[in-house]
Amino acid sequence: MNADKRGKFGKILRQRRVTIPLTLQELASVSGVSPSYLGRIEQGDRFPSARILRKIAKPLAFEENELFALAGYLSARPQVAERQGEHEVSQLDPYVAAVLSQEPVEVQRAVVAILTALKSIGRSVIQKEL
Repeated sequence: MNADKRGKFGKILRQRRVTIPLTLQELASVSGVSPSYLGRIEQGDRFPSARILRKIAKPLAFEENELFALAGYLSARPQVAERQGEHEVSQLDPYVAAVLSQEPVEVQRAVVAILTALKSIGRSVIQKEL
């Protein structure tokens, strides 16, 4: 991730922390992440892993998926299935989404592409049977 995106993400985290209000030391205490590392994230020097995001989400009053989306680990909006007229929304099972969120973005994209292909194959098989 480039420095500009790291910096913007760090500013979002800092604004949330200050708004709550929490000091870096307090956030470190409740999350188990060192205050120096949290400071480096806020300054844009470091980018947190999914594991770190999980630790800081609740103390910063974020839903995990919301924070993962802000960090770019997950899509910010659900994918709409091909049959939009029936208002069908394609979403990952919450457990699958949680496990997948721990993987790098490239792996997430590959898994979603595979799942999409499998779903398409499943649809074509069902249509042939009808």
